Amino acid sequence: MAVDYTYLMQFVDETSFYNRIVLSHLLPANLWEPLPHFLQTWLRNYLAGTLLYFISGFLWCFYIYYLKLNVYLPKDAIPTRKAMLLQIYVAMKAMPWYTLLPTVSESMIERGWTKCYSRVGEFSWILYFVFIAIYLVFVEFGIYWMHRELHDIKPLYKYLHATHHIYNKQNTLSPFAGLAFHPLDGILQAVPHVVALFIVPIHFTTHLGLLFMEAIWTANIHDCIHGNIWPVMGAGYHTIHHTTYKHNYGHYTIWMDWMFGSLRDPLLEEDDNKDSSKKAE
Repeated sequence: MAVDYTYLMQFVDETSFYNRIVLSHLLPANLWEPLPHFLQTWLRNYLAGTLLYFISGFLWCFYIYYLKLNVYLPKDAIPTRKAMLLQIYVAMKAMPWYTLLPTVSESMIERGWTKCYSRVGEFSWILYFVFIAIYLVFVEFGIYWMHRELHDIKPLYKYLHATHHIYNKQNTLSPFAGLAFHPLDGILQAVPHVVALFIVPIHFTTHLGLLFMEAIWTANIHDCIHGNIWPVMGAGYHTIHHTTYKHNYGHYTIWMDWMFGSLRDPLLEEDDNKDSSKKAE
């Protein structure tokens, strides 16, 4: 099949536009304009990802630990400043590598290797949302099994995923823990977003938005506050994952854990803890 280079230039123009929007507001032109397009894209992703991580993390911590102190969490459940600084340190070491993945995926899209499309109008609105739903189901399935194998395959856990699981108690978890991974671990768990591009037609900007929403979502599921919104895999479920190591591997929803027998409900966990306390008395 012949490659439509005019069509592919739409992707290049779009990524160049995003590069200019971000880089021109954050850096002097002489620092980024001479760089090759690929490096400009990586620099944009790195700076935007870092800003998103800090803004979402600080705002969320300010809200739950200061404005709503003792509303969502008791004071003794709030992580120490030292714990949060360590999480930030781990995340910042990995951030240059995390942001390499969307940069590579954008490069593949620009070359026409994926099923990505440039304009929403290329499909009907119904198909636009159907494709997003299929994309998200695929990503959910992929992240579930990637995450589960990072636990089940012992060398992967020992050398990669254990870095994230040093935060194994409620008072060691915070929104900043959301990206505190070994770089390769974080990349592996985001790979389903990229693989989906070769399987499902997805709007380019929507794909980028969903990928960067991960920073906000991971901050949310590490705040230890159980929102109890079915079927969302909220922080209550994910806190259990950090304390038992063998439940609730899912990402956005509880469906994969329900289907594959690894679901543990926070409300049932609370009931079990209450029963244990009564027996101890």
